[in-house]
Amino acid sequence: MNTPPEAVGPKTILIVEDNPINVGFISDYLQTFGYRVLAARNGFGAIQKVSQEQVDLVLMDVQMPGMDGFEATRAIRSLPDGRQSSIPIIMLTALVMPGDMERCMAAGANHYMPKPINLKELARTVQKTLG
Repeated sequence: MNTPPEAVGPKTILIVEDNPINVGFISDYLQTFGYRVLAARNGFGAIQKVSQEQVDLVLMDVQMPGMDGFEATRAIRSLPDGRQSSIPIIMLTALVMPGDMERCMAAGANHYMPKPINLKELARTVQKTLG
């Protein structure tokens, strides 16, 4: 059960994270499974990427400058073409106090994963979410 999932095809994952080291680790790991990975450094960039690209899943950091993950998730869910309302969003956050998971879900996330991220668990969650 500790082995990562097999690649599921050319699905596109958007990593929204302001820390370039985290983006690099997550991106490199997911690419080994055949995923196409895009990155945005903040919520504004996430909205732009989701509007312009075919994104199959979003990994959303919560604490970012400018526009945090809560606001960005709500904005993605309310984009006018409606396609974005069905994109799975996994919130990645250091917020692990009681009620934080509920706040993530209330903002429109499908899943919540506390940091530090276990890459194998992340890969399994991504595969399960993408079906």
